[in-house]
Amino acid sequence: MKAIEADFSSRISESVEEKPRILIIDNDGDFTRSAKLGLERTGQYFVCEENDATKAHQTAQRIKPDLVLLDIVMPETDGGEVAARIQADPLLQGTPIIFLTALVTKAETRSGLRIQGHPFLAKPITLPELIKGIEENLPVWAAF
Repeated sequence: MKAIEADFSSRISESVEEKPRILIIDNDGDFTRSAKLGLERTGQYFVCEENDATKAHQTAQRIKPDLVLLDIVMPETDGGEVAARIQADPLLQGTPIIFLTALVTKAETRSGLRIQGHPFLAKPITLPELIKGIEENLPVWAAF
């Protein structure tokens, strides 16, 4: 019997480098899992999730996302504080952040208002709305 060797690690790292990295920070694990699966099914994104706001900045430092989806209302550390930490970090400060919140209506989302200078999307949110928000705020991205 012949042994077959496969090197999946290089394929995984290649696929990560070929796609924009999205970090979802939300204390609702069901939401982050669902959003991650939906976004990854498009084949367009590599998605990481963080459900502990106190670890969010460290997670962002580790994965260096191209865009962050960030819930505003979370226990212990709110989204505004997480956003401030990310923006104050020299390695992350240019990273686009989109706030996700149930505190606004869909009409307010379309009005062009911003929270702390960042765009926001109203929860509950559909996958097409999420993708549209990402595409509108993702910097021009090309794999090298």
